Order: sequence, then C-alpha cells, then structure tokens
Amino acid sequence: MNPLKIFMATLFSTSSASNEIHLTSIYDIPILGLNGKPIQLSEYKGKYMLFVNVASKCGFTSQYKALQELYEMYQDKLIVIGVPCNQFGNQEPGNANEIESFCEVNYGVTFPLTKKIDVKGKNQHTLYQWLTQKTRNGTKNSTVKWNFQKYLVNPNGEFIDYYFSLTSPTSSKITKHLK
Repeated sequence: MNPLKIFMATLFSTSSASNEIHLTSIYDIPILGLNGKPIQLSEYKGKYMLFVNVASKCGFTSQYKALQELYEMYQDKLIVIGVPCNQFGNQEPGNANEIESFCEVNYGVTFPLTKKIDVKGKNQHTLYQWLTQKTRNGTKNSTVKWNFQKYLVNPNGEFIDYYFSLTSPTSSKITKHLK
C-alpha cells in the first residue's frame, strides 16, 4: 500500500471492537427516505444541509412551518432534511404514510423526510453518529436532547454546528451561514 494511503488510513481511522469508522464523509452515509427509497446525500454536495429530528405531536411541531419557509427562501443553497424520530415522549408514533400526510396537509412540507430512525442510544443511526461524534465529524460532540434539534453541515460536507429545539429554524444563528 502507498505510504500516504497508510498514513491517511491511520490518521482518520482506528480499529477497536466498538468504533471502527472515523471522519467518514457525510456524503457516504446511507439513509432511506420516508418513501423507502435511498436519499443520496452526495446529491447535495455544494449545498448546506440542515438535519432536524422531527415529530408530529411535539410542542415544537409548529417549527415545520419555519423549516419550510427556510427551505423555500434558501433552496438554491440549502436542503432541509427532516428526520422523524419517536425517541422523545413517543411524539412521532405514526407510520410513513401518516407522517407524510401530516407534514403535507398541515405544513405544506416539500423538503425531504427520512424514514423514522433513532437519533440516540444503542440503535443510533449512522447519520446521527456522524452528527453527534467529534471522532466522526471532526468538529464537536453533542447529544440530541429533544425533538427539533438542528444540525448544520456546510456545502463541503463539513459540520458547522448544532442548535437546540428552542432555536427557530429562521434564527440568525442559522441564516448567517446561508447569506
């Protein structure tokens, strides 16, 4: 093997029984859409990506409206990806059809939604492992505290920051990166 490749492999990965992948590109992470078809994150290279764990029966559910506004306002440079999750107070109990219908009818959501996943715990999806672990995203660690926590990734696939549920999707904390 080429010495540079050996160095890079050593620098960006470790082999331990529990944690083998480090600093994986977000574009390589597989995830299914609500419709069961793969969402290719690599299609969004060159755009900001805002990942939000969403739920239809949460006090923050009205943020769907602001997420849709943000998506429409910046859709030339931003993709919002809603990630349904039922880990916080069982506030996303619906199946894929119910979630899709709820989002379309109540909030006119047109941005992509993934299948329902775990964003924390032993069954944490690879996407959220990347978003929450510095060893994978290269920037910082975090814990998903509640529904509608937001994670922003830049157009080069680099982690920028995360924002708790209280932060509106249209907050200047987020939009300052998009201007």
